[in-house]
Amino acid sequence: MVLAFLAMGLSLQAQSMEDALKPVTRTYAFTNATIIPQPGQQVTGATIVVKDGLIQAMGTNVSVPANAKVVDADSMFIYAGFIDGLSNAGVPRPEREQNGPSRGRRPDGVNPGDPPRELAGVTPEKQVRGELKHDEKSVEDLRELGFTAAHVVPRGRMLPGKGSIILLAGESGEDMLLAEGVSQFVQFSSAPGVFPATVIGVMAKFTELYKQAEQMQMHMEAYAKNPKGMDRPERNEALEALVPVVNGELPVFFMAPDVKSIYRVMRMQDDLGFDVVMTGVKEAWHVVDELDGKNIPVIVSLELPDPPKEKKKKEGEEEAMDEEMKMLQQRASERMTEFESQAATLAKAGIAFGFSTMEASAKDIRENLRRMIKNGLTEEQALASLTTNPANMLGLSNSMGTLEEGKMGNLVVTDGNYFEEGSNVRFVMADGHLFEYEAKKAAAKGDPNASAKIGGSWAYSVNVPGQTAEGTLKLTQEDGEITGEISNSQSPETTDIEDAVLEGNKLTFLAPIAMGGQSITLEFSIVINGDEMEGTVSVGEFGTFDVEGYREGTPE
Repeated sequence: MVLAFLAMGLSLQAQSMEDALKPVTRTYAFTNATIIPQPGQQVTGATIVVKDGLIQAMGTNVSVPANAKVVDADSMFIYAGFIDGLSNAGVPRPEREQNGPSRGRRPDGVNPGDPPRELAGVTPEKQVRGELKHDEKSVEDLRELGFTAAHVVPRGRMLPGKGSIILLAGESGEDMLLAEGVSQFVQFSSAPGVFPATVIGVMAKFTELYKQAEQMQMHMEAYAKNPKGMDRPERNEALEALVPVVNGELPVFFMAPDVKSIYRVMRMQDDLGFDVVMTGVKEAWHVVDELDGKNIPVIVSLELPDPPKEKKKKEGEEEAMDEEMKMLQQRASERMTEFESQAATLAKAGIAFGFSTMEASAKDIRENLRRMIKNGLTEEQALASLTTNPANMLGLSNSMGTLEEGKMGNLVVTDGNYFEEGSNVRFVMADGHLFEYEAKKAAAKGDPNASAKIGGSWAYSVNVPGQTAEGTLKLTQEDGEITGEISNSQSPETTDIEDAVLEGNKLTFLAPIAMGGQSITLEFSIVINGDEMEGTVSVGEFGTFDVEGYREGTPE
């Protein structure tokens, strides 16, 4: 089983490299579409022409150039390409040293109170140039979701470096770069075994560096006016990198996922006075008034907690325990609603915000957007947070964020309203490159009023582009509890299934496996109709695939 799904990953990587259509021409025309030039506007039966990566014409009475590649977008929707407000897209994770600092061990001979700044995580001068990989899977994952540009920051600890704007297309990392040094990224990430080893230490270290940068700036200005009798300013790469922050020329994108972090950042901003963008926010409903009063821009995380699963009542449980469980489930549901309605709360307060994909799983992003919309965020507000809002925050409004003649022709084309379940991204255009995606098969829907006998041995197959993985699923249902094991024809190993739930004729379960040196949980969702099954399996970051099968023998 491990080998089969690992082969899936390899197949997908090869597929992602072939998705870009070969540029026979640099002129493209999408015709007969519903075009959304910006949130709140819509033009039906329209055509948009993109030439050499720029929008040449758009409207209902547009002449299509003779050399254009024409895409019939009848019944499709066209939006401005989405902008990721904060991301590590294209920046590979660093290799972990077996006994290095990444495992929490301090190297021999290092003074824990005054470590090298790289070990302490103080690299504010660092850029993503040289690290970007155009074929990184994260780039393809975001592009397939409709993202065409991203504000990308280096990986690291408290001061990883400066942010860059990249386009999610190109033949190399250098091709992807649009602008460098647009932000300073900071986070409450401590260093292992050395200062700053705590959140309070990070706050103290940042304050110290900020004030030292202020002093350096004053010294440099005074020396430039009249150097007579003054020591020449010492060069310090880290402090020099912070001078634009001190001067108010560069905003600090400060990672603040929880409410404590938000308050800490606001306190530091009050003390030091830097321009801040609150980033990766997950608990803003606690501090909406403060954020609004201080006019602090916000980047909301697209990661949401998994919805709590309601536990089935077991026979013999005391009524008091049932009431306690109900209270716990109610509190969990209320807490989940707070997370899901955070974006709507910000929008209601008039706070414009963007979205960050950092820490979010690509396979969950569209569903998480729908969860936010179900909890009060309008589709227009969601679209603004993917387009116009991040464009404004990042100084990109003159080139992207809306569809206008002369702007970059970064587009996302869908076969239905982007926010509706079941719609598919069919084309993405980024920096003049066109990518095409197949419509995904709609997930089979179960009938909550139906009944299904699931016991027995099932032969199943998972359909992956270019190959099929086959195996056996053995299920047992006894006293309402479902157990089983799953295996694959390419491996003698079997894996016990977990958290199996049957609702009507829809069966869901998990199958944790080891793959490529990491643990991945396969998430199955299957509809049982008599002796046949069909559904999907989600394979972590590798994607979601169709499953079908049949029962071998008689039901048990």
